[in-house]
Amino acid sequence: YEEYGRDCVKHLRGMFAFALWDTRQRCLLLARDRFGKKPLLYAQTADGLTFASEIKAILQDAAVSRDLDEVALHHYLTYGYIPAPWTAFRQIHKLSPASTLLWQNGHISSERYWALRYTPKLKIDEQEAAEQLLTLLREATRMCLMSEVPLGAFLSGGIDSSAIVALMAEATNGPVKTFAIGFDDQSFNELHYARQVAERYATDHHEFTVTPDALTVLPELVWAYGEPYADSSALPTYYVARETCRHVTVALNGDGGDEAFAGYERYRATRLAAHYEQIPRWLREGIIAPFFCRLPESTGRKDLLPRLKRFILAIDTTPERRYARWITLLDNSVKKQLYTPDFRAQMAGLDSLTLIEQAYAQADSPDFVERTQFVDIHTYLPDDLLVKVDIATMIHSLEGRSPFLDHELAEFAARLPVSYKLRGRTHKHILKQALCNHLPESI
Repeated sequence: YEEYGRDCVKHLRGMFAFALWDTRQRCLLLARDRFGKKPLLYAQTADGLTFASEIKAILQDAAVSRDLDEVALHHYLTYGYIPAPWTAFRQIHKLSPASTLLWQNGHISSERYWALRYTPKLKIDEQEAAEQLLTLLREATRMCLMSEVPLGAFLSGGIDSSAIVALMAEATNGPVKTFAIGFDDQSFNELHYARQVAERYATDHHEFTVTPDALTVLPELVWAYGEPYADSSALPTYYVARETCRHVTVALNGDGGDEAFAGYERYRATRLAAHYEQIPRWLREGIIAPFFCRLPESTGRKDLLPRLKRFILAIDTTPERRYARWITLLDNSVKKQLYTPDFRAQMAGLDSLTLIEQAYAQADSPDFVERTQFVDIHTYLPDDLLVKVDIATMIHSLEGRSPFLDHELAEFAARLPVSYKLRGRTHKHILKQALCNHLPESI
């Protein structure tokens, strides 16, 4: 800070949230890391600025109002989380990822210091790209291994967490401690994949099967989150963190791999949508859509039918708005049924989907898949996924670290050709090429 002032954040690497008081300038600097791994909240009052890493800490200040932010509630019902800069409380705000806030003489100024860029593209062949990717991921993993306390890793059996375990095993002398969670519902249970990786690298492997009992842990989760949060994976994340903290103090994970290397099925769906639009409109609207509307609702989360219905019913709009509708929890018609007449009138004209459209407008790539990755990295990742992991780990005094969220690795991945990431039906193509000699074929 003494060298660079407010620009000091541009010279930092990793996760952080900090406050720095400059006695000479009599100003306060708040800063948050590029991806928003660590939380930072604030409230301006007549007495000054109150800030903390948790909402309930700020609420200890009697000058901070507990009034509900109705706009935040509206957005929450849309996405299942409250996006930055909102919180459930009107006076309390989240500092957005990759942002600094300067408070001086009662005045606030905030600015963003980083955003992921997908252009210009690197002129690099696949072999060289895979080699550089592996080098960067090794470096990011080694940095996450810096610790004076016991370390381990969450091992889901997917390619991202498996990659981290493989590179941890390379960089450490003793066996890596790995932790995997299983479920009675076999459609969700992937313990057998985690076992394959654990056996290959002779890890000190711990696995357990849970039957989640939401009612038992709900009070603790409500207290920890401090505001509404509806991602059901908060439950298994809570359980795996609870078991892991009994053995280690730091746990590495694979967060960020899907967003960096186009791992979600919905990225491929954006490509399919462009082809589906070539079908004559009369056929789409007159026959296909009515047919799917009449099919019975499915309760299975991984069933294809509900995803097909959502895909088809959102097709006749802009690609940006279509994607926003795919990822929403409750659409406007459902929310109108839930709202009182007064609240419905208050929210009239407020469209939560514009938040996604605005994020698309900031992306610099001409390719829609990459623009969608950008949107997820700047919305869904910090406001949903990273919140979930940070809360679940910190409840249990466990620190989660994410090598894939090293910004130099992410910048390299972003500037690779999109065909290196999503190729036909293959997601994470270049990541799989980089790891082909490090992981079992089944992974």
